[in-house]
Amino acid sequence: MQAAVASPRARSDVRAWRRGLLIAPALGVMLVFFVLPYLNLLLISFFTPSHQAPYLRVLTLANYARVVRDPFTWGVVWRTLWLGALTTILSLVLSYPVAYHLARASRRIKGVLMILVISPLLVGVLIRTYGWIILLQDTGVINQGLRALGIGRLPLMYNQTGALIGLVHVFIPFMVLSLAGSIQGIDPELEMEARSLGAGAWRTFWRVTLPLSLPGVLAGTVLVFVLAISSYVIPSLLGGFTVLTVPILVVRTITELFNWPAGSAFAILFFAITLALVWLYLRLLGRISRPVT
Repeated sequence: MQAAVASPRARSDVRAWRRGLLIAPALGVMLVFFVLPYLNLLLISFFTPSHQAPYLRVLTLANYARVVRDPFTWGVVWRTLWLGALTTILSLVLSYPVAYHLARASRRIKGVLMILVISPLLVGVLIRTYGWIILLQDTGVINQGLRALGIGRLPLMYNQTGALIGLVHVFIPFMVLSLAGSIQGIDPELEMEARSLGAGAWRTFWRVTLPLSLPGVLAGTVLVFVLAISSYVIPSLLGGFTVLTVPILVVRTITELFNWPAGSAFAILFFAITLALVWLYLRLLGRISRPVT
């Protein structure tokens, strides 16, 4: 009798051990390439800056105090978060129709649409950014066309507009793929039933499609927001020196001022702010999408 009782328990332990082995490689990658670098960055942020070396191994809180008290750094943080929020909102608005048609298309058309969505990911971000430079610069294709029409030149580069255009273009595929998977899981019969009960197209979308696709909206917005605020290449090339974001300031602090502790403290502080904002967003959207009982 004891053997019969112990046998299922032993089998359960074996299954748990095997599941642990399956996730061990992923946990190892996260530990080596994410947790350990951040712990090292956190340790450096408490060291004392030095002109003779990257830092002195003397612990201090002055780096965080200097970052927190500097209004310039908070202006950079606000600009970075605002640019990330605009990128996320525009990507969501532009991606939802594409994702909806991708989820509802026939199998043959769906394959073509999927290729069109994924194809930009086959080109590097740097190359795509240089492509936008050719289009947006003062002597670029767009401004030359505007001059030919007698409209004049528009400032489309070396400002927030250029950085925003590049960010939205690069991160739209991530939003589309996140939304399409969620919309595809919605039964089309629910939309047809809502229409048969007298709801119009917009009412059906707001009351049926959008609420049921909130998991995809949540995943896509978080993914795009985190990628946008951590982007370095696009704001550097399309924004120029007028669009200073947190990644650019951190890199310049370390490479130009050679102040590793201050740059590390700023990076850790921004990481904590981002983590808190994402947590609040998840809680808020989780409450909105929670079914009423």
